[in-house]
Amino acid sequence: MIGQAQLADSFLALHHSRAPLLLPNPWDPGSARLLASLGFEALATTSSGFAATLGRLDGGVTREEALGHGAALASVTDLPVSADLENGFADDPEGVAETVALAIDAGLVGCSVEDYNRSADAIYDASLAADRVAAAAEAAHSGPVHLVLTARAENHVRGHDDLADTIARLQRYQDAGADVLFAPGLNRAEDLRRLVASVDRPVNVLALPNGPTVPELAALGVRRVSVGGAFAFAALGAMVEAAREFREQGTYGFWGRAREGSSAARSAFD
Repeated sequence: MIGQAQLADSFLALHHSRAPLLLPNPWDPGSARLLASLGFEALATTSSGFAATLGRLDGGVTREEALGHGAALASVTDLPVSADLENGFADDPEGVAETVALAIDAGLVGCSVEDYNRSADAIYDASLAADRVAAAAEAAHSGPVHLVLTARAENHVRGHDDLADTIARLQRYQDAGADVLFAPGLNRAEDLRRLVASVDRPVNVLALPNGPTVPELAALGVRRVSVGGAFAFAALGAMVEAAREFREQGTYGFWGRAREGSSAARSAFD
């Protein structure tokens, strides 16, 4: 197997390829193996998708559960695996650094840390947020494994649609040592063009309905595209559709999709 340090280096290099890195988000070991079998080059966990497997909403997972989940996914594939670590499960920089160090111990080669304080339902002060990224970067980059650190500015998914503030924050996170920058919820082409031109780190974009396509994002200079919990909830949606057909109509049309999934699973898990 490829060593963790080499895997981390290859993960970082994928952010500087000619085409954007397509980073799907599995929600359990089976979906990780299935996505790996489909030709993706790296994977990332989804906090909302994983929480759903436990019957919880996003934000309802503990640090130990998130790290254990990331380790489980990393153990079933040779691909680089990054973890959604929410706010680092800590408010203070020291706590965030500890979480990042534990992510390396778990076998992960990347992680994301956001600037949203769930307990206070507020975005961290910009100076504190930058200090948190700096502490995370020190933990991510000080050892033999260069963990790829993604710094997230949460404004646009937290009711604060301020592009200027988002860019200013991501510039500070870049200066603090982040390898990748991410503003989930930002998906207008003109806004993304402005963001990409304002920073010199790879920018990740969350694929959203009616947003730019992957080729359009590539033309804007975006270097990575992820899907968040979309695949996990698409799978749940398919189950709900099948269950309603079975319960309300008494028919079995869902077997068409089930056969497709079963075939993919046999191929991936053999």
